[in-house]
Amino acid sequence: MSEEARRTGGAAQRGLYVSHPGAGTASVPASALAGLLTGALVWGLIWYPYRVIESAGVGGVAATTLTYLVALLCAIPGLPRSRAVLAQPGALVVIGLAAGGCNLGYVLAMLGGEVMRVLLLFYLAPLWTLVLSRALLGERIDRAGFAVIVLAVAGAFTMLWPDAPGMPLPANRAEWIGLAAGALFALGNVVARKAAEVPIEVKSFAVFAGVVGGGAALLLGGAAPIAMPGAAASLLILLMGLVLFAVNLVVQHGLAHTPANQAIVIFLVELAVAAVSSWLLAGETLGAREWSGGAMIVAASLLSGRIGAGR
Repeated sequence: MSEEARRTGGAAQRGLYVSHPGAGTASVPASALAGLLTGALVWGLIWYPYRVIESAGVGGVAATTLTYLVALLCAIPGLPRSRAVLAQPGALVVIGLAAGGCNLGYVLAMLGGEVMRVLLLFYLAPLWTLVLSRALLGERIDRAGFAVIVLAVAGAFTMLWPDAPGMPLPANRAEWIGLAAGALFALGNVVARKAAEVPIEVKSFAVFAGVVGGGAALLLGGAAPIAMPGAAASLLILLMGLVLFAVNLVVQHGLAHTPANQAIVIFLVELAVAAVSSWLLAGETLGAREWSGGAMIVAASLLSGRIGAGR
C-alpha cells in the first residue's frame, strides 16, 4: 500500500477517493486540479438540489436511491471484464454497506440539520480513519496522528459545547447522523485500502450499489416514504445522478496526479462553498463557537495529510 493512499483516506469526501501510487510531488496538472476543485464544488453544493427535490415531495432516502441508481447504471460499462470484479467479495460487501450508510446518512443529515454543523461533524472522518486503521490494518499512530486526534476532538467539543450545563454532544438527530456518516465513510476507505488489489472501478461500483441497495431496503421495509417524482424532480434526479458519476471520474483522475497532502487542502474548498451557499440559499450562519471549533477540525484535516510523511 502506498503512503499516499494511506494518508488520503482521511480526505472527507463521499465515495472512495484514495490517491494512486503514481501521484508524485511534481507540479499538479491543470486537469487534475480542475477535477479536485470540481469535486469540492459539487459536494459543497449538493445539499441544495436534494432540498429542492424534498420540497417537491420526494424524501431524502428515495432521492438518494434514485440519483445513485443513475450513477450505478452509468458505471456498469466501465467494470473490468476480469475475475478482479469478484476479488475479495467480503471487502466489497463491507465497502457497499459503509457507503450506503454514509451517503444516505449524509443526505438525510443535510436535509434535517444546519449544513455547516453537519459538514463539520462529517469532517471528523480523519479521526475515525486513524482509529480504524489502527484497529483493522495495524497501522501505527505517529505524532501527527495523535495531534489530529487532539485537534479533532477539541474542535468537536468546542463546536458542540452547550450554552446550558451538559455534555458537548450533537444537538439533534441530523447531527448524530452526520457524525455517523463520517465514521462510515472512514470505515469504507480503510477497508478499500485493505483491498488494494481490487480495481478502483469495482470499488466505485460497490459504493453506488451499496447506496442503491441500502436505500431500496429502507423504502421497501417501510422505514422511509415512497413517492414518485414529478417531471421536474425526475429531470433533476437524472442530472444529479449523471453529475455524481462524472464527479467520481474527475476526482479519481485528480487524485491519480496529486500528492495526498495537496489533495486534502484542495478538498477543503468544499467547506467554503458550503458556508457561502448555506448562507445565501438557506440563511444559515455559524456563531463564534462553531467557527472556532470548525477551525480546529479543519486544522486536523490538514494535519492528517502529514501522517507518516517522514517514514
